[in-house]
Amino acid sequence: MNESAIKAVATSVRSLSMDAIQKANSGHPGIPLGAAELAAVLYGEILKYNPADSKWPDRDRFAMSAGHGSMWLYSILHLAGYKVSLDDIKTFRQVGSKCPGHPEYGETDGVENTSGPLGQGVSMAVGMAIAETMLAARFNTAVHKIVDHYTYSLVGEGCLQEGISSESCSLAGHLKLNKLIVFYDENKISIDGSTDITFTDDIAKRYDAYGWQVLKGDMYKPAEIIKLVEKAKQSKDKPTLIMLKSIIGKYAPKQGTSDVHGAALGVEGVKAAKEALGLPVDKDFYVLPEAYEYFDGQKRARAQNEADWQKEFDDWSIENPELRKEWDAFYSDSATADIPDVTFKTGDALATRDASSKAINMIAHRYGNFVGGSADLMGPNKTKLDDCDGVYTPENRKGRTIEYGIREFAMSAVAAGIKLHGGLRPFAATFLVFSDYLRPSLRVVSIMKQPVIYVFTHDSIYVGEDGPTHQPIETLTALRAIPGVQVLRPGDAEETVEAWKMAYESKDHPVCLALTRQKLMVYEKADPDWKNTVRTGAYIVQEGSSNPDITVLASGSEVNMALEAAKLVSSKKIRVISVMDVKLFGQQDKIIREKLIGNTKRIVAAEAGIGMEWFQFVPNKEDIFSIDRFGESGPAEKVAADMHFTPADFAKVLER
Repeated sequence: MNESAIKAVATSVRSLSMDAIQKANSGHPGIPLGAAELAAVLYGEILKYNPADSKWPDRDRFAMSAGHGSMWLYSILHLAGYKVSLDDIKTFRQVGSKCPGHPEYGETDGVENTSGPLGQGVSMAVGMAIAETMLAARFNTAVHKIVDHYTYSLVGEGCLQEGISSESCSLAGHLKLNKLIVFYDENKISIDGSTDITFTDDIAKRYDAYGWQVLKGDMYKPAEIIKLVEKAKQSKDKPTLIMLKSIIGKYAPKQGTSDVHGAALGVEGVKAAKEALGLPVDKDFYVLPEAYEYFDGQKRARAQNEADWQKEFDDWSIENPELRKEWDAFYSDSATADIPDVTFKTGDALATRDASSKAINMIAHRYGNFVGGSADLMGPNKTKLDDCDGVYTPENRKGRTIEYGIREFAMSAVAAGIKLHGGLRPFAATFLVFSDYLRPSLRVVSIMKQPVIYVFTHDSIYVGEDGPTHQPIETLTALRAIPGVQVLRPGDAEETVEAWKMAYESKDHPVCLALTRQKLMVYEKADPDWKNTVRTGAYIVQEGSSNPDITVLASGSEVNMALEAAKLVSSKKIRVISVMDVKLFGQQDKIIREKLIGNTKRIVAAEAGIGMEWFQFVPNKEDIFSIDRFGESGPAEKVAADMHFTPADFAKVLER
């Protein structure tokens, strides 16, 4: 290790960070100043990467969790040779900058994940580590190791206070993810002051209880950090937490206090810090020449490392042509087997969660890279993958079913990490009402434009006996409100198969499937091309007439309800439309919507949830048949009758 170069890099990280934050008059200087040595030694000596190709498949992954310390990451990426220029750094936190306030996946070269909401980054790292083991087990041979890398993360005090990190780190310990290494910037400061005011956990004991190896060191001893990482890599059955004692905002006048956590140092503060570091106070964004020279000197070797891997990959490809075909399919989300669609016939009666069970196995056998699981609800969610290499465990890394336990929030972030890693397509499942537990992660997944698939069953009051705590009322609307999130609520088994196909077709956004517990009849479709039409968000199930008296817009189980109610109203010509994707249907060109709705005298909508979204289609409030209060506990049919949400009740609305 070149100690003077590491020192120059750390000093330059501090220099760039404090100037960028000061120029923006916004940001968090605490981590960049307090943990600069880790940045220097991590990117200078520890990580396997090639800045000329930030997507090299066998690179080490670094998932930033303490995302408020973004200038720490941008500074080291710039110095290491990624496509992050000084001009980018100078526009930190400005509109259109490649250096946004918190790291954003897809915006900045070398950034592996979006972070900022604390604890989510380390949880994504768990997913990345899982993906590495899955792919290694499937593609490595006795002769060639083409998947062989580590996953690292940086957490702060806040990350370890947020519950999601407990969920995900508990899972990581259980799964014995020994190639996961997490650095803890142990500075004992948060925004409101010393963490002692709220956070007195014994972190070492906590992580030991999770099944982790816990190592301790000093943030300002780079050689020691390297030795700790070497020791971490010796672990065969435990992830490692490396606790590094540090001083937040080191070298700033108010170092070690909350004053340097989340605000620029100020002109005088920057000047004092530069003087303490021996930096020229009259030069902004100054980088010590030795820092650039150090990383410039590594470029050839790093490129050669990738070239050596590419040679091994090419040799492996020649020796294992079928594995290579599978690899290409995994990384392009292409089919690995010719599996026909699951089919149903008109008159079949089954819950859409049961139809989904058949469809999910169709998908799993068609796409070998499809992996995932439920939050301890595999049976109720109907997500069991048959003949798909079993359950993923430390002993069976090929297993495609992940047992997440009751950890919805972590499940979503871990699934995101699996997708971010590349090569695998994940799903996650729970009851619809419990999507609230994972919603903050789903939001970040959408920001990252990752096509994670979510299976949400028990989608309405028809859950029945479990009562209002388990009966989603506002949940569908809450999910649809997240930009970029697609919510599909199929009305019968045939629609459920198409919903799964649509979900897998997604390349740039998460998809949520809302599925029933109760049985629904498979209905005849008036539109012979409905499988294509439904990709506009809706299609005609019952024509009624070219000039209907009423057009009913319904989603999910309420399509069956509308068809039954229409039979009770013989005096009117009623068109029934299945709106499987309310948001997409609302975004369609007016001409498309009007063609489906037809020249009708009246539009009525039906959904077993709040009616808010349906106002965009329905002029009159009394024409929205919805549920705007919490449910009741009892058998599903009796709950529906008590809440006046039955076909007979809907028929009364249609008769008005």
